[in-house]
Amino acid sequence: MTLVAGIDSSTQSCKVVIRDADTGALIRSGRASHPDGTEVDPEFWWTALQEAIGQAGGLDDVAAISVGGQQHGMVVLDATGAVIRPALLWNDTRSAQAARDIIAEAGDGDSQAGAAYWAGRTGTLPVSSITLTKLRWLKDNEPENAAKVAAVCLPHDWLSWRLAGYGPGSGAEGLAALHTDRSDASGTGYYRAAGNSYDLQALQQHLGHNPVLPIVAGPLEAIGRTATGALIGPGAGDNAAAGLGVGAAVGDVVMSLGTSGTVFAVADAPSADTSGLVAGFADATGNYLPLVCTLNATRVFDATANLLQVSLAELNDLALSANPGCDGLTLIPYFDGERTPNLPDATGSLHEITRANYTAPNVARSAVEAIVCSLADGLRALEAQGVHAQRIILVGGGAQSAAVQQIAAQVLGLPILVPAPGEYVADGAARQAAGVLAGAFPQWTQDSTEIPAAETTPHVLERYRSLVSSQWLEK
Repeated sequence: MTLVAGIDSSTQSCKVVIRDADTGALIRSGRASHPDGTEVDPEFWWTALQEAIGQAGGLDDVAAISVGGQQHGMVVLDATGAVIRPALLWNDTRSAQAARDIIAEAGDGDSQAGAAYWAGRTGTLPVSSITLTKLRWLKDNEPENAAKVAAVCLPHDWLSWRLAGYGPGSGAEGLAALHTDRSDASGTGYYRAAGNSYDLQALQQHLGHNPVLPIVAGPLEAIGRTATGALIGPGAGDNAAAGLGVGAAVGDVVMSLGTSGTVFAVADAPSADTSGLVAGFADATGNYLPLVCTLNATRVFDATANLLQVSLAELNDLALSANPGCDGLTLIPYFDGERTPNLPDATGSLHEITRANYTAPNVARSAVEAIVCSLADGLRALEAQGVHAQRIILVGGGAQSAAVQQIAAQVLGLPILVPAPGEYVADGAARQAAGVLAGAFPQWTQDSTEIPAAETTPHVLERYRSLVSSQWLEK
């Protein structure tokens, strides 16, 4: 039996799965926590990785390994290969003003023109999560550190580099050995996924000079070996790795219901959304990964269950007992503002309440319908970029709800695939590692539930969108 390892180095933790390269069967696994915060010394990631590898029984018998990781973070190295300052993570918002400045400057003070400029240039709007905006923040606020930057990489790049035996003290030879992949590079703000090239002019302008950047490896290219001789795959950003983990292909749209929502597709053509709603990322197979984020998902379920004083399982049962459309009751789920559509100051609201429809089942179902409708808005944004959805793959903690599954089939009118719960990012990294060994991605089977497209309930989505438009978009 040939074994491969996949790593998910996320914001919260590091997970390692070791699988049979031929069948994908899980052999063993490990996990370790990361520290809280929006800036972290990368050495904590390395320590957590060693702990997770130890829990998983080590790598001595593993033939290949690959790393999936949180996207966008800024890891800056000096000429010796040492980390200059703690890494700024994707969720560190101190670069919000830098993002606004970058966009405004591109449009000569016109933010709309600047957004269109960047959408056409790289396919991604420079928001605060993007690496380029963090480098601009570094230049503006820590110029001494900015001047020391000899190389810039991403969290997964840095871990792959360490696995290959490099680190502080590696010098120029070590910096030249940095590698990344298209999916993670496409989230930096200085990589053109459509042209597979770095935008060095953007770096020169917003960092002040051009540092060493990781070599962008092909989807199945080995980038080095570990100390035990295992091949190291190019790795991937977390969403692209998750797409690999659930077997997403062109025509599939992945909807993830976690604390927030994510909607992304595997597409054979790049996207360039001037509104900034759709990020024009690349995937881990050579295709593209247009992606939309929403701010509200399972926390709305938590809040509704708390209001009704029921468990999440009971909320699910209540929702299934109500009629589609909740007898006219409609929830707008913008509890934490919203990103798709871009309404950061929006609030949630419950509409068309009557004594007849104001029941626990209707309130429960309205919460589920609201989140599915918000994800449908994400799908609409992807479709506006040329995505042709043939199937929805539901993942994340909220995807296991029977109410979510049934309502998604009704509202979206597409067949639904619900993979069994798992470590999708680590699984995708493991699948990539197996592909590096074999020269082609393996066709691993996975446990999943298939839900056929249901008779649609267009009135639910139409009423939802009408209320959103009248309450927020027409203001």
